[in-house]
Amino acid sequence: MKNKLAALLLAFLAVLALGAPAVAADGDSGLMQRASPYPVAETLDRLEAVLLAKGIKIFARIDHAAEAQGLGLDLPASQLLIFGNPKAGTPLMQAAPTVGLDLPMKVLAWQDARGEVHVTWNSPAYLIERHSLEADYTKNLSAVNGLIDAALK
Repeated sequence: MKNKLAALLLAFLAVLALGAPAVAADGDSGLMQRASPYPVAETLDRLEAVLLAKGIKIFARIDHAAEAQGLGLDLPASQLLIFGNPKAGTPLMQAAPTVGLDLPMKVLAWQDARGEVHVTWNSPAYLIERHSLEADYTKNLSAVNGLIDAALK
């Protein structure tokens, strides 16, 4: 399994070297992150449009800032989009039922103290390792990277 993870990492680095948009992995947390040129709501509107065009189901959209504001609390713009494709997710859950903790996929768009917007999601490689899935399942999870790229164009 380590050889497969090493091959996956090398492939990912090759894609980055070929000029793919910058994606930061946050140490051992398993988080991937990109800057968005759009406000939080527009970022997720764009991602939602890409997902719906691909036939991917939207399960929920949670506006954390609006919920906080409803309680009289202040929180910078922050929204979570929960989405998935049962055709891709079901084989993962058949192989490792615990992956249901992380599926459906989630993408968080949030604004930092400087007003910059970020998009954060779970690294596919992290999910594979976390749930002890075979590296062959990476393709079921890695589509999220391209979907985010399309939304941030």
